[in-house]
Amino acid sequence: MKWKAIVAATVLAGVAFGSVVAADGTHDSRIAVMKKVGGAAGALGAIAKGDKPYDADVVKAALTTIAENAKAFPDHFGPNSEKADAEVNPKVWDNFDDFKAKANKLSSDAEVALAQLPADKASVGATLKTLGGNCGACHQAYRIKKD
Repeated sequence: MKWKAIVAATVLAGVAFGSVVAADGTHDSRIAVMKKVGGAAGALGAIAKGDKPYDADVVKAALTTIAENAKAFPDHFGPNSEKADAEVNPKVWDNFDDFKAKANKLSSDAEVALAQLPADKASVGATLKTLGGNCGACHQAYRIKKD
């Protein structure tokens, strides 16, 4: 049981450290944030699929990671960021308010899920469907598709 608390504490410490790292607008900072969100979504997905047993601490940590990183993600596109990054769709800069709104929607929905913590595999799956829809909406609009 202690290992669950250690895992949750490690994830939360990673989120806190990630928040301390300056939102410097570099390619690497953007990728790091997305990897955190992807890892958290993967943890939820493993529970939703039944690959991992339901664990409230893991769900809390994953939702916290998604909420905090999604909220901070637009900060990685500030005035001093690399606007010439070939992996950033120029539409981000042209529609920054919409881009930020999409990130805030993901963060807000993760915070709502955290407040009403999914209590089983099925509710984790439903939450993941909502959060995945938010991710998909932003990716559809702003992610550069790789061949």
